[in-house]
Amino acid sequence: MSNFLRRLKLLPWREMLQIAALVNSIVIGVELFLAWGFTQSRAIRNVVTLLYNPPLGLLIPFAAAVGMGALAVYFLEHWHQQYLLNKINLWVLVLCVLFGLVLKSFLPIPPLLASLSEAALIGITVGVFWKGRPYWR
Repeated sequence: MSNFLRRLKLLPWREMLQIAALVNSIVIGVELFLAWGFTQSRAIRNVVTLLYNPPLGLLIPFAAAVGMGALAVYFLEHWHQQYLLNKINLWVLVLCVLFGLVLKSFLPIPPLLASLSEAALIGITVGVFWKGRPYWR
């Protein structure tokens, strides 16, 4: 058990949390832009209304979560190349991005793209492991 805790301490938590903060900040920025555009622009209002109608409205939150997971792995690949990515690091990245969504849920921002839900959990996991496929071993 102590070996497990020691290995858990040695994971790159700080870097993973920084990547998760960056990804969640990008999502917050896009959500704020969409909320502002929805009230200010008829074209953006029409596009958002079209995207959130029932056929596509069910897929948008899942697709946004997959994009968040893939973007997190992309940033981790290009900015923190000194870390050897593996399955454990990818799971830590999933947890860090979900932690960012938990913190985002406390902000008074309309959750247009991503919110804390089962679809977000599944989507982030799919995105992280889809983009991180070369690092599974």
